[in-house]
Amino acid sequence: MSGTVADLNNRSIEVFREIIDAFIETGEPVGSRTLSRRLKSPLSPATIRNVMADLEDAGLLYAPHTSAGRLPTDAGLRFFVNGLLEVGDIQKTERDEIERRCKASGLNLDSVLNEASTMLSGLSSCAGLVMAPKTEATLKHLEFVYLSPGRTLAVLITNEGTIENRVLDLPDTITQSVLNEAARYLTARIHGRTLAEARHIITQELTQDKEHFDELTTKVVEMGLAVWAGGKRGGSLIVRGQSNLLDSVTELDELEQIRGLFQALDTKDTLIQLLDASIQAEGVQIFIGAENSLFRLSGCSLVVSPYRNTEQKIIGAIGVIGPSRMNYSRIIPLVDYTARIIGKLVS
Repeated sequence: MSGTVADLNNRSIEVFREIIDAFIETGEPVGSRTLSRRLKSPLSPATIRNVMADLEDAGLLYAPHTSAGRLPTDAGLRFFVNGLLEVGDIQKTERDEIERRCKASGLNLDSVLNEASTMLSGLSSCAGLVMAPKTEATLKHLEFVYLSPGRTLAVLITNEGTIENRVLDLPDTITQSVLNEAARYLTARIHGRTLAEARHIITQELTQDKEHFDELTTKVVEMGLAVWAGGKRGGSLIVRGQSNLLDSVTELDELEQIRGLFQALDTKDTLIQLLDASIQAEGVQIFIGAENSLFRLSGCSLVVSPYRNTEQKIIGAIGVIGPSRMNYSRIIPLVDYTARIIGKLVS
């Protein structure tokens, strides 16, 4: 595939732009006769067909059926977004509306994020989503319950009253008395602390005093800490306006694709991982179709931007999921501006 805009001549760029514009408007394959009427430069259908063939050879277009019409590939959309897209600016009325609705939801962060995702969904006609900051709850109590040889249930209780359970695979020789000793030790050190704080203290203690416990009790203590350390990295996920994704469906195959995406959104794990990865980068990130396993079969794209707290640390992300033919030039500034407003309110 051609790597830069410079690899295409002006005529090819004009034809490619027009195909993208028509795709965003209708989602339908575009033929040479339609293009000859849309183009500003007078080109014959035969000339346009030759240009389209070159663009197809470059991997930027494909023919979905036996018809003469063409659609952009995911690689073509990426090429367009990276090299040809002219990002617009949102209107003042929209900026005022975003700021007003986010502020009107009050000082509660969950309310702000819920309102922001609902609002983005409405303005973009896509599904709005927000990854809320991961909150580190302080811990209250931990206990171990013997289930069967080699299997133990770990129960963690926070000061907020949340209870989390994990099943541990431990040596068969571990008894309930060993579990009780490990639980007493851990509870004394986790009480009133976050998991990160408790891990730091306990790891230091075990390193400095290796004779504190016998081998089995030490293993239970270490496993009791490790089982929660392997949880989700990101915070909670809010998704609004999923029904908007159905509005772009024109064929039965597309409906099946969107159903697959709904199932992925319901589990949320893959999307949280994707958002978690996106907040490692600066500014708006765009994931198109087959570039990510979550969207490979659904023909969708994700536009997402991180937001920051008072210390300018990235703590979450907000964005929209929509069809790959979404209006990127309009949606990118919407997402970017909303992320900045959330950052201001958080600060």
